[in-house]
Amino acid sequence: MCKLTIAIDAMGGDVGPHIPILAALKSLQIYPNLYIVIVGNRTQILPVLKKNQLLEHPRLSLIHTDKVTSMEVNPVYALRHTADSSMHIALKLVAQGKADACVSSGNTGALMLLAKQALKTLPGISRPALISSLPNMHLGHTYMLDLGANLQCDSNTLFNFAVMGSVLCEKVDQINSPRVSILNVGKENNKGGDVIQRCAALLKQTKHINYAGFVEADELFTCRSNIIVSDGFSGNIALKSCEGMGRVFSEQLDKAINSSLYSKLLGRLLRPILKKQLKHLHPDMYNGASLIGLRGIVVKSHGSANEIAFTYAIEHAVKEIQWQIPASISKKLETVLSERDCLLHE
Repeated sequence: MCKLTIAIDAMGGDVGPHIPILAALKSLQIYPNLYIVIVGNRTQILPVLKKNQLLEHPRLSLIHTDKVTSMEVNPVYALRHTADSSMHIALKLVAQGKADACVSSGNTGALMLLAKQALKTLPGISRPALISSLPNMHLGHTYMLDLGANLQCDSNTLFNFAVMGSVLCEKVDQINSPRVSILNVGKENNKGGDVIQRCAALLKQTKHINYAGFVEADELFTCRSNIIVSDGFSGNIALKSCEGMGRVFSEQLDKAINSSLYSKLLGRLLRPILKKQLKHLHPDMYNGASLIGLRGIVVKSHGSANEIAFTYAIEHAVKEIQWQIPASISKKLETVLSERDCLLHE
């Protein structure tokens, strides 16, 4: 059983280091070959480690820094002035080969710029993309990228996203020839701007990608495709809209259940059934967006993630390590980009 090492930026989230530390403890219990390096302020971390009897854990270590990349800091400023922050140190551990992956719930923009500087992008990739999974109606999930790392993209960048998402889905979910679609304002072939049209034309002609056409936003959860590609602007709006609608649905359901004595009694009967049926929709299960296209593995957790959600982010990092996602992407890129270049010069 191969040794896996994950560096965790313990200072990046909204709620302090106790959440990533509790998630680390749970992950160490799940994976006997996992080693975790906690990076952060020892003054805040040591009491949590002591409380959870982790001070002498043989597979957990601590690197101290009192510098933090805050949620409010400008990403460019973070790139120039936060070389000793917990986020930057965790990323450098991956770059130096001392860790196989980094997990952080910190500033997304800063994480992207710092990761790109520390790890560099794969050959043929100019921009890493933020990818995560969404639940679908068949109790599975669909990957979507980009989710906000690149607000504007040209057709070649979208094409690269399709390749990277295809590899991630193929390896992690063990799906042969996963279906890839582009998010658009309509399913018809003539819909969408020039960038989307050019990307679609390239994907149609690429035999190494199983292109399934355009999808509209109302099809994100239908399982028609395994990967949905978009620019970061559209992808982020689509994701946040879905999250907002989920909160509205949950609040309205609670109001309806508590509106009368009869509905409360009925709710007591229905809650276990609803909980079981809707378990796969819980956002904690989909915490952990990966920055793919880098020469190392970086997983971004929600800043407000709880222990369970952060554990899922660590689990996702473990899967990417096990399947050697950067190397797999690089291998497929070499083949597919060569094919794309031939198509562009025809």
